[in-house]
Amino acid sequence: MKRIGIIAKKGEPDAVKAVKNLMQWMKKKKFEFYIESEIASLLKIKGYPRKEIPLKSDIIIVFGGDGTLLSVARLVGDLGIPILGVNLGGLGFITEINRGEIRKEINKVFSGKCALEERIMLLADVYRGSKRVIRQNALNDVVLNKSALSRMFELDIAINGQYVSTFRADGLIISTPTGSTAHSLSAGGPILYPTLESFLITPICPHTLTSRPIVLPDTFVLEVTIKSGDDVYLTLDGQVGFPLKENDRIVIKKAEYKTKFLVLHDRDYFRILKSKLKWGE
Repeated sequence: MKRIGIIAKKGEPDAVKAVKNLMQWMKKKKFEFYIESEIASLLKIKGYPRKEIPLKSDIIIVFGGDGTLLSVARLVGDLGIPILGVNLGGLGFITEINRGEIRKEINKVFSGKCALEERIMLLADVYRGSKRVIRQNALNDVVLNKSALSRMFELDIAINGQYVSTFRADGLIISTPTGSTAHSLSAGGPILYPTLESFLITPICPHTLTSRPIVLPDTFVLEVTIKSGDDVYLTLDGQVGFPLKENDRIVIKKAEYKTKFLVLHDRDYFRILKSKLKWGE
């Protein structure tokens, strides 16, 4: 494990400092490192396009917050490269260590004193007629919603090829356990423990109050058909968007690969929930 990829949040001054410090440490240990171009240019060293870094790396260290980590998880995809998240801001749900811990904790990565935690990802295919027009993955969620005016649209829902119901709603969130504390939570969905092998369907402001969130095994396949509505978008992890048309079919299932996170210490998920959600305050 000698080849280290480094990706950082864009426009974050603290990221530059943190990467510089880590780079100095890696030089002493004679590690190979591959730093994305934007950060590398600020450090006046050779950089690499972000999309090339997973192909060159044994592990990837990500400096930023949960949003940066989500983008890297999608980038790594099926390559199986372990990811270590270093949080530069407030408390994150999926970043592993804080900026001040990097020097103390980084040796554990290379001494074998760490574990891998795997999280399921979703795969979304959009079909227009008989043609698949896009395929995208997501670690947090796949969301169908309106681009501007908050007007309801109709969605036909089928699970494992069987029609279930037609929803009239402002949108629909299909979330992994990792993403259950993101958009789904704000729409009234439950919190799922992040390593569960399941996914969650949460309607956004449904017309019928009996349309409630539902948790499904991750072996199921969900199919959503846009029955009516203009300016409907598919959004992946809140970062990638694609416009949809009436009669488009979106097939969502578990990806055949998982995101692998490096875990350096006993991570108390419930402590994170208590702090992030301000339980008991």
